Amino acid sequence: MKIENRQQALLIAAIACVVLLAGNYVVWTPLSNLWTARAAQVARLRGEIRDGTLLKQRSQYITNRWAQIQASALTKNPSLAEQQLFKAIDNWSADSHADITAITPQWKNDEDDHSTLDCRVEVAGDYGAVSRFLYDLERDPLAIQVETLGLAARDNNGQSFTLNVQISGLMLNF
Repeated sequence: MKIENRQQALLIAAIACVVLLAGNYVVWTPLSNLWTARAAQVARLRGEIRDGTLLKQRSQYITNRWAQIQASALTKNPSLAEQQLFKAIDNWSADSHADITAITPQWKNDEDDHSTLDCRVEVAGDYGAVSRFLYDLERDPLAIQVETLGLAARDNNGQSFTLNVQISGLMLNF
């Protein structure tokens, strides 16, 4: 092979390498990145469609559950809501034969759409009365949640107990 032909072949090979390298950076890499991004977008959209389908299938249950929550929430008037919660506590106490020794209410306005009435309740009684009080508290249809709970024996025999419970009642503001 002559030197001129060899130089032309090397020049053509070098130009081909530069063209391939430029093609890799200009064409292949952007297309590969675009393909990866589109595949991720398609996967995300398929997930959203699946979630939407499941939500649509559960719409009746969700609607009914939301209606239950709204119906069991405390009334919109704060003083009436306190009375409603105090009446429920009195009912639990009367049903369980437990003695209420202290009730400490406090309002918390965390969000625009709801408020919570935090109430610390101290109850005294025997094991059956305290356990029945807790049972009634949990079974009540009011929208309340037990935040903290403490149980202590009041005597050495374990016949008398003190129950300290922190509950939160939900009041919807809309």
